Amino acid sequence: MTRPVSRAAVERWLATRGWKPFAFQREVWHAMAEGRSGLLHANTGTGKTLAAWLGALQALRVEAPPARVRAKPVAPPLSVLWITPMRALAADTTRALRDPMTDLAPTWTIGLRSGDTTSAERSAQDRRLPTVLVTTPESLTLQLARADALDTLAHVQLVVVDEWHELLGNKRGVQVQLALARLRQRRPDLICWALSATLGNLEEALATLVGVRAPARDASAPEPALVRGEVAKTIVIDTLLPERAERFSWGGHMGLRMLPQVVQAIEEGGTTLVFTNTRSQAERWYQALLEARPDWAGVIALHHGSLAKEVRDWVEQGLKAGTLRAVVCTSSLDLGVDFLPVDRVLQIGSAKGIARLLQRAGRSGHAPGRPSRVTLVPTHSLELVEAAAARHAAQAGQVERRHSPHEPLDVLVQHLVTIALGGGFVPDALYEEVRTTTAYRDLDASNWQWCLDFVRQGGPTLASYPDFQRVAPDELGVWRVPDARLARRHRVNIGTIVSDASINVQYQTGGPLGSVEESFVARMKPGDCFLFGGRMLELIRIHQMTAYVKKAPPGRGAVPRWNGGRMPLSNTLADAVLRELDAADHDVFDSPEMQCVRPLLDIQRRWSALPTPTALVAETWKDREGWHLFLYPFAGRQVHLGLASLLAWRAAQPEQATFSIAINDYGLELLSAREIAWAERLPALLVVPDEPNALLSEVLASLNATELSRRRFREIARIAGLIFQSHPGERQSNRQLQASAGLYFDVFQKYDPGNRLLAQAESELLSQELDVAQLAAALRRMSGQRLVAITLARPSPLAFPLMVERFREKLSNESLSDRIARMVADLEGRAGGDAVGTAHEDAKTVFARPAMAETATEAIQLDRVDPPRRAPRSRRRPRA
Repeated sequence: MTRPVSRAAVERWLATRGWKPFAFQREVWHAMAEGRSGLLHANTGTGKTLAAWLGALQALRVEAPPARVRAKPVAPPLSVLWITPMRALAADTTRALRDPMTDLAPTWTIGLRSGDTTSAERSAQDRRLPTVLVTTPESLTLQLARADALDTLAHVQLVVVDEWHELLGNKRGVQVQLALARLRQRRPDLICWALSATLGNLEEALATLVGVRAPARDASAPEPALVRGEVAKTIVIDTLLPERAERFSWGGHMGLRMLPQVVQAIEEGGTTLVFTNTRSQAERWYQALLEARPDWAGVIALHHGSLAKEVRDWVEQGLKAGTLRAVVCTSSLDLGVDFLPVDRVLQIGSAKGIARLLQRAGRSGHAPGRPSRVTLVPTHSLELVEAAAARHAAQAGQVERRHSPHEPLDVLVQHLVTIALGGGFVPDALYEEVRTTTAYRDLDASNWQWCLDFVRQGGPTLASYPDFQRVAPDELGVWRVPDARLARRHRVNIGTIVSDASINVQYQTGGPLGSVEESFVARMKPGDCFLFGGRMLELIRIHQMTAYVKKAPPGRGAVPRWNGGRMPLSNTLADAVLRELDAADHDVFDSPEMQCVRPLLDIQRRWSALPTPTALVAETWKDREGWHLFLYPFAGRQVHLGLASLLAWRAAQPEQATFSIAINDYGLELLSAREIAWAERLPALLVVPDEPNALLSEVLASLNATELSRRRFREIARIAGLIFQSHPGERQSNRQLQASAGLYFDVFQKYDPGNRLLAQAESELLSQELDVAQLAAALRRMSGQRLVAITLARPSPLAFPLMVERFREKLSNESLSDRIARMVADLEGRAGGDAVGTAHEDAKTVFARPAMAETATEAIQLDRVDPPRRAPRSRRRPRA
């Protein structure tokens, strides 16, 4: 048994580097020494990693196998698991932990296990795991699937979950909860710590980490600790202002018109990270920077998750060494990676959330005492309002809350097969173990039994197929996986990350470049060119899920698109935006951003009104296309989709009507072929039914819910092991996966309508894609708001982007550009002719009841909602 490192040794080690421990770090060390689990919440770059790691070195007594005489000391067995959500963060964390360990615990060893780990290193770890293993949720689950899992993990005393906020609210976090429950079953005194910088519900996050009804939770068990790192950290949030804010602006831009200002910002500082929200946007910005400054070739770089590991490693090393002037990147560099030379972050477009903005800000000045700076680069005028709102919300400490998913049965089904591989399980004991997690604390016996039946025989519809008889009890009543082929297939498909099938990109006579999604390459033919990794490439051929390419001369080419490109504005940021608009409505423009965007807001006030926390603005307008309703709830893209379809469905109940729908981050548009008295009808249409399930039924009736559930079912089917993205030695195409999932969906609907995975698909559709709970909350808030109904003479600045979103669905890029240009010219001409204060006040009607909510973006054409018939074309030009 090795003795822990002394506090004096730790403080001497810190002193040799000129550091002194913060009070919160000492608090973590003290809690760990008492055997307490906990959550450390502190600003990025203030020393959370050292707090947990030096605490571990002081608290743990590890068993060291006896060494032979004159032999090299044998390292202690695996004692610490450090879980990170990203591979890049895992590699960086391993380097950060190794430094103090080398000096303070020289007999310890450390290793990394993730999807990037080489087969040789995996083989070495299979023979003997290191004392400390830095890993991801997926790789930890793979360890649990080993036949000797309970033996190899028996000595683990401490688990640290880094960036807990990134895992808490999704199925990967549920994976972690189940893994921790498994480890506690073997070692009830297991110490678990989570680290985070951007959480708004700390107590709930801590409770989710430590679990409920834990076997060791009795009167003598130490209470978990919640440590807040109250360290002064300067975070500067500013904005690159355009020369002139467009008065009629719309979303969907790359933001390249801000290129000169971005180039200047990069020139002014040292190393700069240029964050974009999508990989496509990162590709375009990297190419634009090179075209603007060819002399920067070799000193600026591109980094995103679809690039080859070798490319990503080269970029990360360049950042650490300070040899790169700028890196254009996505969320692949969001988390915890320590790049000391970085002194400024540029965020292209809205960060969409306060937590994400603070997280990215923390990539600069990533050390105690150094300021962090993030500069927002708006891609359209309304993002100036978001920028001011984000800064004020961050200063007030308003950060988004995250909650654990509730009883995802697909993850539980996968976990049952995993544990059956990892030594087997007895159902009653595993049931009690699973219910110690927050996600499954309310799991009833019927759902548990259904999951057992599903992994044993696939349920009533699949019982005749051997491939679904994955787990079976042996003669001792222990449930195991008897088929080695099914065991191999399960191991290569472990995980909850589901994405479009990817195709590798590789030179015809060279190495790999990365991967793009199959849906993009499927539209291309040999000879077509596309931009990838900052290179113009020409497609030669596609063979066995690999696209072979060659370099193409500079020119125009397609930019790959990846799913997940559109993030919704968070409720917290949307509330802050409404507060900014409220201030503007009272002539308070107290920031450079709001002063810059004032011309747009002034026109909105003159022609219509500004949405505020106490008023919902509803605009109506008639043109040749029909009758328009523009509504600005600021309630989230998912809520706007559900709200728009619900309003259309309710409005059509007395008599048949057809609607076109568009939504964005700020509101929604309903376009009908006939006139609807929205001003009179909206108060009644926004009512929440008294019956708890009535709203749910209305939302399902207003949408093609079956088709939406079918789309959602693919992810669930993959996680639950019905379909397989990978077979040993091969991968399935996206078309094969979708076809297989659709077949299961149809079979279950027809022959097994009570299948719990079907119910989960509908539940996730309602809670995640449509956010019915938030929809109900938004409707309730609306009942206490003023409804300001306005008849427009022309589209307002807030209505214009909604119209553009709808045009995108039916016009080519060239036709869209021409139409937008004509509309902007017409609206600018009319805006220039209006005198301040001569608004159409007679068109404003204020009602006592009604409305309000919070955020979103994108144009949606619902299957159930048909395009309106065009009204007869008038020969006369509409009057202003």
